[in-house]
Amino acid sequence: MSFEGLEVGYDIPAKPGMAVSDIATPALVIDLDALEANLRKMGAMAAGMGVALRPHGKMHKSADVARLQHDIGGASGICCQKVSEAEAFIRAGITDVLVTNQVRGAKVDRLARLPLLGAKVGVCVDDLASVAELAEAAARHGTELRVLVEIECGGGRCGVVDPADVVTIAKAVIDAPGLTFDGIQAYHGSLQHVQTYADRLKGFEAQIATVQAAIKALTEAGIACPTVTGAGSGSFEFEGRSGIYTELQCGSYAFMDVDYGRIEAEGGGRLDGDWRNALFVAATIISKTRPGLAVGDAGLKAMTTESGLPTVFGRSDVHAAGVSDEHSNLSDPTDSLKIGDRLRLIPGHCDPTCNLHDWYVAIRGDTVEALWPVTARGKSF
Repeated sequence: MSFEGLEVGYDIPAKPGMAVSDIATPALVIDLDALEANLRKMGAMAAGMGVALRPHGKMHKSADVARLQHDIGGASGICCQKVSEAEAFIRAGITDVLVTNQVRGAKVDRLARLPLLGAKVGVCVDDLASVAELAEAAARHGTELRVLVEIECGGGRCGVVDPADVVTIAKAVIDAPGLTFDGIQAYHGSLQHVQTYADRLKGFEAQIATVQAAIKALTEAGIACPTVTGAGSGSFEFEGRSGIYTELQCGSYAFMDVDYGRIEAEGGGRLDGDWRNALFVAATIISKTRPGLAVGDAGLKAMTTESGLPTVFGRSDVHAAGVSDEHSNLSDPTDSLKIGDRLRLIPGHCDPTCNLHDWYVAIRGDTVEALWPVTARGKSF
């Protein structure tokens, strides 16, 4: 991508080759060394457990990150949450996408057209009417969609509750033209954020019982279940070692954020001890008018705080005390910060933070190596 004619600080936050200290802030920054280490580690772990890796693209919304997940992290494809998101990835060259959500109404037609762009496309269903809508649209466009029945396994959102209904919907998919039954979607979202390891394990034990009941019902009906997919960065080792799941959908492992970082890892410690922080919001100190307080230029328009305040990377002497639209208040008890100082803030929640930015500034050491568009930014429909 050429950045000729684009002005740093107006059109874009940085250009490849410039010093990290010259990035226009606030900016969304990726430490490539940390990112690549995380991707290789997860790829090796998934391979060691004998399961496929299909990272969730809704986390980063970046075709460039998705390509790295494939090229160096062993990913077989990606997940998306919305049709427009899937289309953005496919148009950027990602050719195996699973929409891990229900797609209804007018959006079904758009979904059924996506294979015409040269991609393998999957989607989840949790009722019979959805199967009929998908089949009609696939037939209209002469395309094929792979379909997974989503089961409710503890998250309290979408998903079939009764194993008998899993069988009924699977049979409808098998009988429908243009659709292929590919298995079960079994993702327990809230389990990812249960802080203690023991409580997460207990939650998983209830989850896997639900998954086993659905598979048993399918087996007794003579229906093969090629794929059992789910898992996230807080629970993937449970699913990966279960002997039942065939595919992992982890997302946040690639970047790591404050919320995931404080979760207890297996054997003690925290997840941010197992995984490196790779995503930051770069900020500059712009005000220092009274003792104990410094003000940075990264506020709620640069990062979200629904999962907690950011932390300051590499610093134990200063911490975030509050965030407003355009500012971050930093507690600075020793008055170590001065105007112009740069900080890297670790966001509380990476997914919605990434969706606030147009660009990732990819750095290696003290140098900007690349500038990547947030490919599917705003693609929430």
